[in-house]
Amino acid sequence: MAQPLVKKDDDHDDEAEYSPFLGIEKGAVLQEARVFNDPQLDPRRCSQVITKLLYLLNQGDSFTKTEATEVFFSVTKLFQSKDFGLRRMVYLIIKELSPSADEVVIIVTSSLMKDMNSKTDMYRANAIRVLCRITDGTLLTQIERYLKQAIVDKNPVVASAALVSGIHLLQVLDEPEIVKRWSNEVQEAVQSRAALVQFHALALLQQIRQNDRLAVSKLVTSLTRGTVRSPLAQCLLIRYATQVIRESANTQTGDRPFYDFLESCLRHKAEMVIFEAARAITELSGVTNRELTPAITVLQLFLSSSKPVLRFAAVRTLNKVAMTHPMAVTNCNIDMESLISDHNRSIATLAITTLLKTGNESSVDRLMKQITNFMSDIADEFKIVVVEAIRSLCLKFPLKYRSLMNFLSNILREEGGFEYKKAIVDSIVILIRDIPEAKESGLLHLCEFIEDCEFTYLSTQILHFLGIEGPKTTDPSKYIRYIYNRVHLENATVRAAAVSTLAKFGAMVDALKPRIFVLLRRCIFDSDDEYLLFLVCRFVIEQHFISAHLGVMVKWLKTDGDTKTFLFGDLDIPLVNLETSLKNYEPSEEPFDIDSVPKEVKSQPLAEKKAPGKKPTGLGAPLAGPPSTADAYERLLSLFQSFRTLGSFSSPRHLWSLQKQKQNMQLMLLSTYLIGMLCSSYNCTNTIPEQLLENVSVIVDSSEADNFAEVASKPLRSLPYDTPGQTFVAFEKPEGITAVGKFSNTLRFIVKEVDPTTGEAEDDGVEDEYQLEDLEVVAADYMMKVGVSNFRNAWESMGDDFEHVDEYGLGPREKLG
Repeated sequence: MAQPLVKKDDDHDDEAEYSPFLGIEKGAVLQEARVFNDPQLDPRRCSQVITKLLYLLNQGDSFTKTEATEVFFSVTKLFQSKDFGLRRMVYLIIKELSPSADEVVIIVTSSLMKDMNSKTDMYRANAIRVLCRITDGTLLTQIERYLKQAIVDKNPVVASAALVSGIHLLQVLDEPEIVKRWSNEVQEAVQSRAALVQFHALALLQQIRQNDRLAVSKLVTSLTRGTVRSPLAQCLLIRYATQVIRESANTQTGDRPFYDFLESCLRHKAEMVIFEAARAITELSGVTNRELTPAITVLQLFLSSSKPVLRFAAVRTLNKVAMTHPMAVTNCNIDMESLISDHNRSIATLAITTLLKTGNESSVDRLMKQITNFMSDIADEFKIVVVEAIRSLCLKFPLKYRSLMNFLSNILREEGGFEYKKAIVDSIVILIRDIPEAKESGLLHLCEFIEDCEFTYLSTQILHFLGIEGPKTTDPSKYIRYIYNRVHLENATVRAAAVSTLAKFGAMVDALKPRIFVLLRRCIFDSDDEYLLFLVCRFVIEQHFISAHLGVMVKWLKTDGDTKTFLFGDLDIPLVNLETSLKNYEPSEEPFDIDSVPKEVKSQPLAEKKAPGKKPTGLGAPLAGPPSTADAYERLLSLFQSFRTLGSFSSPRHLWSLQKQKQNMQLMLLSTYLIGMLCSSYNCTNTIPEQLLENVSVIVDSSEADNFAEVASKPLRSLPYDTPGQTFVAFEKPEGITAVGKFSNTLRFIVKEVDPTTGEAEDDGVEDEYQLEDLEVVAADYMMKVGVSNFRNAWESMGDDFEHVDEYGLGPREKLG
């Protein structure tokens, strides 16, 4: 016999959960399904096999058409059994098999329609559910009369089945008008005394009227007068009333509609209704403290409930309220402090985080003592929530940074996973940036952490942060020991980050430059190629690299300013190209010229792209999508010599989308502005695997844009299959005027056939071209959306230079209103 499943709330470390379905295989279960064909049916055995089939389907296993059809025809033979339990399982398996065996499932409709008119209510309810799951619009018209009768049936199980089926049909039918014709029957079912029928009827009636806001408002108004008895239906009505309040917030003034109804529900006898009303009130937009008070009072009573679900619901809701109205929750602090020792760790975690949001400065030390004992008993996911709450508290009370920073450093040295450690490190970094007094102690805590950090990502991020903030402290030398230890004790990635950080200290702090010079000189004897390569790229504190053993010098670092730009700025050279150039460099008296590193985008061959699991890397990766900001555009265009002298970008502008899906090309046009110029980027994608496109360019005719003159263009040399590429055209426009016009675009390229097996293209190609849509520049494209918090002050602060006076004719009007 299978062992019972252990409850998740029980702490049985020595008992493992056991599933009776553990290890079952689809093939074996399909073999067992042959029991459905036995002349003498065993209902218990058949039910067990159907249960296994349902388990496989719900676990994500898919049946082929053949398998689903065979199982379906075998199951239909079970209709001859009179066993109630087996018949219910038959209904379930038919409903679940309907997507896989949709072509043959219609065969059982006659049996289901017979059961729908049966005298056995259990058969009727289940047959209705299954029929509505497998039916289409044609069959629905034949059984519509029976469904209407079922909605007002005296048996609540049958009525609920018909109502739930109506909700399902509203969502799946192309023409839901059939269901909307049931409004009278559904309205009658809303008055039913059966709780479940009333709940389902209200849900269906709201969905029928959901597109008519006035009808929904009338429905809520009529039902708030006390005709709803079911607690479930009452909860649903509260949600609909909240929806009406939310939709009418922009149109009505004064008291909120239905707020009195929500407040009256706080005195309902059902706990679920009370909580739903309290939660609805707390989530109202612009809710005031006066409106919150009755809801907070009810939630405070739930905090001392003997039911864990009520305590959890109350503290979770109060936690959300504390984010926007912390003062309204302070009255509950005494009750929440008692929940810190709750056996349910979720409740305890929410209680602590709420107290951290609502507590005052004098209670911080007491809370820290309670949290210290609490942290060792909860999982990492709860610890992360607590860490984020402590970070917010420290930003709220910056004078308490010492105790809070010490707490974070202590838990940073304890055991924990990556996400937990990352949350702590991120919190310390944020506190260092926002609280200047915490910088010295925070950096030392981070230095101590990387001494024994097992996560490479965190070590490199901390080293990078040290390189930025460490040189700005009063005594930068005390961090050098921690950084240099990483050079000898870590993997290549961390060692490379440590060398980069040392170089930043040398570049920023002149007093440390000789000492760091000696340390960096020792680093060049490292045997790791990856580390050495990075060292060559970043080994800069003077006018050249000091790696005599490597024989490499960089001639463009002439001044300290160049060095700092290289160390702290963005590298505008693709790293793959830089790596290749450094590997190919032969040591000589001639220094390494970084300008010789190609900045072009290299495309992958077709054969390499077809390798499973491979994606474009290196230079192809950055062009996977259009740049999202002006800075990204500027960096991209700076890769090409002809675009470097055009100037810098202005603020990001509106981007035109010119999508062109042709025989073998996808094209999108994105246009943005440089200062005094218009630059168009044509993002191209080749969609034919057996073709290679070369010399891809866009010929732009600006004859209808007199104020624009083409000054630069960049064709795309090669465009293999499914590798995004870009071609550019730049136009100069007069400064000081709003130049407008229309541009016609023609795409030209050479098509070469590609051998699918080798990936090599033929030598000869065929020229081709496509006429694209026109690009029109209008005056609105020169306007940028700017957020203004106070329009009146912004308007009045503008001088006369920004004012333009003119007269406009509006034409004759009958009236001004």
